[in-house]
Amino acid sequence: MPSTTSPSPATRSPADTPAVDTAAGRTLRALARLLSYPDAEARRQLATMAAALDAEKALDDTRRTELRALLDWIANTPPLQVEAAYVELFDGGRATSLHLFEHVHGDSRARGPAMIDLAQSYATAGFHLAPGELPDYLPAVLEFASTRPPAQARAFLGETAHILNALFAALQKRRSPYAAALGALVELAGEKTRAVEIKPEPPLEASWPEPPVFGACASAGHLPHTPAQAVHFVPFVRQSSPEGVQP
Repeated sequence: MPSTTSPSPATRSPADTPAVDTAAGRTLRALARLLSYPDAEARRQLATMAAALDAEKALDDTRRTELRALLDWIANTPPLQVEAAYVELFDGGRATSLHLFEHVHGDSRARGPAMIDLAQSYATAGFHLAPGELPDYLPAVLEFASTRPPAQARAFLGETAHILNALFAALQKRRSPYAAALGALVELAGEKTRAVEIKPEPPLEASWPEPPVFGACASAGHLPHTPAQAVHFVPFVRQSSPEGVQP
């Protein structure tokens, strides 16, 4: 599963991103930054995030109060503890991954074409990802939505509402304060948060088992018995090089 500690949206220069043209543009950008890795730069921007949420009022008072509690928790908790909790939460399993295609395609081959299509949609709209950032990373998705007109932004988020709601349910189950951010996104997508059955995930070791060492030898120095295999030789035709010299 890709790590969520990818480049933050703040690493993009203003010239790389179109101007905000969305009724909830500042709110979406604040949520994008809030869901990014909580490094020192992100912690310096906590007050700015709170001000953007309160100034735009795209969310109701109850949801903004929950988000302020999350901001306060990040601000008042030792930085290393906040960063460790973030990595454990969002890199610890598929149910809470911030890479949206993890929830749809997992590790299947379908994920690659979906990534390419989404990246092309960004490029067509003049939106450029930070170096090393994947297009399905939720903060990047939110930044892109923040550049769209209101109807387009809601429709775009609406396509991901079922994933956002599943993330919300998984974070609630873990009693994470980050659930407030996902609940806010579900509402910005025009949906209501609802209960979702979260299936237990196998341990990471079971999801990505190590290959057998030395081809699963039965014992040291002995290969497991396999049926005899016929060997086929392919005739080799010597060709001359362009200068007429035999290779």
